[in-house]
Amino acid sequence: MSSPRNEAAKYKDRIVRDRRICGGEAVFKGTRVTLTTVLASLADGDSIEVILRDFPSLAPQDVHAAIAYAAACTVGKLPPRPHFRTFSRNQIYGEPRRMLGARGRA
Repeated sequence: MSSPRNEAAKYKDRIVRDRRICGGEAVFKGTRVTLTTVLASLADGDSIEVILRDFPSLAPQDVHAAIAYAAACTVGKLPPRPHFRTFSRNQIYGEPRRMLGARGRA
């Protein structure tokens, strides 16, 4: 049995486009279930089990492939990570204070 990660990496083998099927929309091989439908179900909070029950022609690997496809589509399209500026201890707490002598002078 292969892991879901290995199966998801093969989304190109599971998701196909054919002009004769659903107007060329991306579907899962051997079905008329569209990729958009499965991704919308996931976005609505449906679990993999619910999706498989609603679409018995799909396998768990198909749902994993849909997630992998969506992740691959985001590469280079997400906003960059925020840059967090680092601060030294002195910048946070201020310059170290000199100890005052008995007469109040440094």
